[in-house]
Amino acid sequence: MKSLLVYLKDYKKESVLAPLFKMLEATFELLVPLVMAAVIDVGIADSDRPYIVKMCFVLIALGLIGLVCSITAQYFSAKAASGFGTGVRHALFRHIQTLTFTEMDELGSSTLITRLTSDINQAQSGVNLVLRLFLRSPFIVFGAMIMAFTVDVKVAMIFVVVIPVLSVIVFGIMLVTMPLYRKVQSRLDSILLTTRENLTGVRVIRAFNKEEKERERFESENQALTDAQKFVGRISGLMNPLTYVVVNGGTIALIYAGALRVDIGDLTQGEVVALLNYMAQILVELVKLANLIITVTKAIACGNRIESVLEIRPDMEDGTREVSAASEAVPAVEFDHVSLTYKGAAGESLTDIHFRAMPGQTIGIIGGTGSGKSSLVNMIPRFYDASAGAVRIFGHDIKEYKMESLRAHIGVVLQKAVLFKGTIAENLRWGNENAAEADLEEALAVSQATEFVDQKPGRLEFQIEQAGRNLSGGQKQRLTIARALVRKPEILILDDSASALDFATDAALREAIRGMQEKPTVFIVSQRASSVRYADQIIVLDDGAAAGVGTHSELLASCPAYQEIYYSQFPKEEAVNG
Repeated sequence: MKSLLVYLKDYKKESVLAPLFKMLEATFELLVPLVMAAVIDVGIADSDRPYIVKMCFVLIALGLIGLVCSITAQYFSAKAASGFGTGVRHALFRHIQTLTFTEMDELGSSTLITRLTSDINQAQSGVNLVLRLFLRSPFIVFGAMIMAFTVDVKVAMIFVVVIPVLSVIVFGIMLVTMPLYRKVQSRLDSILLTTRENLTGVRVIRAFNKEEKERERFESENQALTDAQKFVGRISGLMNPLTYVVVNGGTIALIYAGALRVDIGDLTQGEVVALLNYMAQILVELVKLANLIITVTKAIACGNRIESVLEIRPDMEDGTREVSAASEAVPAVEFDHVSLTYKGAAGESLTDIHFRAMPGQTIGIIGGTGSGKSSLVNMIPRFYDASAGAVRIFGHDIKEYKMESLRAHIGVVLQKAVLFKGTIAENLRWGNENAAEADLEEALAVSQATEFVDQKPGRLEFQIEQAGRNLSGGQKQRLTIARALVRKPEILILDDSASALDFATDAALREAIRGMQEKPTVFIVSQRASSVRYADQIIVLDDGAAAGVGTHSELLASCPAYQEIYYSQFPKEEAVNG
């Protein structure tokens, strides 16, 4: 949590003024019992009505000044806390963007969402309360004890006993509950994960009649969160009754000792009332302090969770070289005996992959499910780094390039078509925010999307709903391909991005890409033999290894793995006739 306090550096003035005004308010509050004692011992005892009225105006003045100080402190603390929350939220979101796919997979999206929302809100509330009460409450507690000594030393010794006992209770409960609040927040992560899976997978859940089972799963997670909250709540709930017992015990002792001192003439009645007021102030402030400790405990636990994400250093170091297209003689992409092992995996996902893709070539990648096709193409934009060997782009090791520059030259269409809420034009301009309308139309034509876009009201201004819910699977895929083409990339990766297209549209798409004036180096990942058949080079993957590399005719003659895939989709008789 300490490292997060750097986000208060722009609010140093507010961070000083908020507690300062709270201390001023507390100072005026400590004077009230003395004024009340004077009213009783002088005004009431002597039946001096003008004096009583004068003292009443003093009390009103103290109250008004305290109110102004309190409002001012609240303003400064709220400003500082809001600024702190905004700064941490920006920093965390910015840091998450730097994390690699490996780190994102390891953390999980649900816990990152919790830390960006609930955890930061808790930390912000903690900062707000600390600025207002962390100094004020102890100041009044110890200030009341000191003021009690100015009234009567012997009776004030009761405060010396009461305050340490209360401190042990408050800080003891804080130490016990702090790790428990971390567990509560982790349970909240589980709830968020379950909720997210249900909302995104609602069609699948209903298709398989799993609503009841999912309700039971959610109730189980929710009950676990409730039980954890109840357990820590019971411990935190001990604070108020225990402090009340101690303070009320101190009050009884104070009344008894004060009565004896009044009886022998060492104390006045007004002074006893002042001592009781100081004990009451201590009680009120300790209740506030108890609630503050609970909130701060939660805030520290949440702050530590945020800190744990910020402390993760990306395992990929950015390069320094800008990407510049090489000559025709230099491979656009080269895999030099590359192997890939995912973090925490038992074995390699890719083993000793070696090939070259020259500029303008089309490379087909085919293989069974789980053979490593997506893993291979994910290494080209450097989503993952090779655990052995080297990946070269335009003749240089991929690790030498600045990632931003590298990815600016690569168009990626992932397996899952992801679109964002907004117009078609806004989604396409993710590829190039400065793209002209002619560029958008050209990309739509190549991706075979013009036909359905023409049917939409407003065409390019047609509003896409969140996650593209108002489009079919094939329409979404064609728009994501168009988005990548708008960038006019030197390297285009189509990762099984035509799976929702019919064979005719798929063939037309490939033909249109081959006919582009500035033809990129294209990687087509597919389970369809027809999609990669006319590629300049086909890489056949089998359990992470290259079972064959060559053209369609070469592989059909020499690669059993390719033969099995091809003949499973095209009967031998048809293949021979073709």
